[in-house]
Amino acid sequence: MYNVVIVEDEELVRRGIVTAVNWASVDCAVVGEAAGGTEGIAVIRSSHPDIVVTDIRMPGMDGLEMLRRLREEGCEAKFILLTAYSDFAYAQTAVKLGASDYLLKPFHDGELEAAVARIIEKSRSRAQAGLVDVANINLNDPDMSVGAVARQLGLSEGHLSHLFKKETGMTVSSYLTSCRMEKAKELLSDCRSRVYEVAERVGYRDIAHFSS
Repeated sequence: MYNVVIVEDEELVRRGIVTAVNWASVDCAVVGEAAGGTEGIAVIRSSHPDIVVTDIRMPGMDGLEMLRRLREEGCEAKFILLTAYSDFAYAQTAVKLGASDYLLKPFHDGELEAAVARIIEKSRSRAQAGLVDVANINLNDPDMSVGAVARQLGLSEGHLSHLFKKETGMTVSSYLTSCRMEKAKELLSDCRSRVYEVAERVGYRDIAHFSS
């Protein structure tokens, strides 16, 4: 289940997004809502959502400024920006700040769900494909960890762990260990291989740990 925060200053619009959008159909749940950018930052800091849906034009701090500040803090949530103004400059700024999508209000039934589904599918594909490629190339790196893999993929550690467990039923750490053991078995099938050499080639500094 993916967590979503809604930031929208018009209460009727905000309630409509919260209650009328079929969040369950895209495996999401709304965990927080806010009426403006300042409040939105506080809610996002406390709830750590995977996805944020926010209006751009709001009194006080607008959606773009909120996004900018959160990115500066290291927030890696995916953002979908909503606006009633067909202004390309907004879209350009949104893209530069790492927004995942940009919808004009009023959006049609199913449009927001489709945008969310695209974000989720892209994240899953990056997590699966990237992890398998990182795992194959860097098995000899003893410092390769969930955090290191997440940084290489541009995902938060928590988001990567959530995605991977959901899709494979395994933790990232378990998968990395499994890959290392499969590579070790392949190397040890050659009788010329020394155990300590194989251990080093699959990322183990502690030979006793590797042997066990």
